[in-house]
Amino acid sequence: MKQLNLFIELTRVKKPIGFMLLFWPCAWGLTLAYDFTSKLNYYIFYLFLFFLGSVLMRSAGCIVNDIFDKDFDKKVFRTKQRPIASKKVSIKLGSLYVVILCFLALLVLLNFNYYTIILALGSMPLAFSYPLMKRYTYWPQLFLGITFNYGLILGWVCIINQIDIVPIILYVGAIFWTLGFDTIYGFQDIKDDEIIGVKSTSIKFKKNPNLFLILCYLMFIISLILVGIFMKFNPLFFLFILLSIFHLFFYQIRNFKVKDPKKILTIFKSNNSLGLIVLLNLLIGKILI
Repeated sequence: MKQLNLFIELTRVKKPIGFMLLFWPCAWGLTLAYDFTSKLNYYIFYLFLFFLGSVLMRSAGCIVNDIFDKDFDKKVFRTKQRPIASKKVSIKLGSLYVVILCFLALLVLLNFNYYTIILALGSMPLAFSYPLMKRYTYWPQLFLGITFNYGLILGWVCIINQIDIVPIILYVGAIFWTLGFDTIYGFQDIKDDEIIGVKSTSIKFKKNPNLFLILCYLMFIISLILVGIFMKFNPLFFLFILLSIFHLFFYQIRNFKVKDPKKILTIFKSNNSLGLIVLLNLLIGKILI
């Protein structure tokens, strides 16, 4: 039971916000591509596969991150008790867990078409190099956005079997969404990060974070509008975009306080609700098209 608890702590499965933020873009891409005049069986099946894949890959990514960051984590109050940093789990055992989780993710991936499999395998270097970026650039959140939202392309390709302009537009917008919410998240550790030399957009834009957040979220909203135009969605789609605007600008940015870690975490977690809002909005656009 002790080892099981350590594994759960290591993979963060008790903190679903991580794998949900990985899952929502997959669901968006799938919804954009799916033909809802046919049966829903495949849509539900693919949603389940993407959810399972998100849990597995996020769990593996957390372990890789902890292995790379073990020396940094020891110096940060919020992370110093993580299993690898505190030496409760060895690097060797952690690496074994990564191999097992990636193998299980591969079994999930094999249920998709050939093109999706190739594209997904091509994203692996991104997934496992992200933890290193904070050492060299103030833009690790950009690499996170590129990696975390890659499933949006996969969701589209698993149905259409080719890449089009529509998923690319929303993919770019979703990268800005991630840039925004992970910049907010980074303010929890900004003091420790500056001391140990870790870089982030939180540090880069600490003097005026709200302006940066406004620009990021504005780009995301513009991408949603463009998708609606390209897909010729029902006008109700554009009306319901107001919910996303309200959440991002009048809840997240308005309530964001750089010196309030609890509020920061609450705002960050609220992006799970935003992911659902966007999915429902896309469903409205597709079904009422």
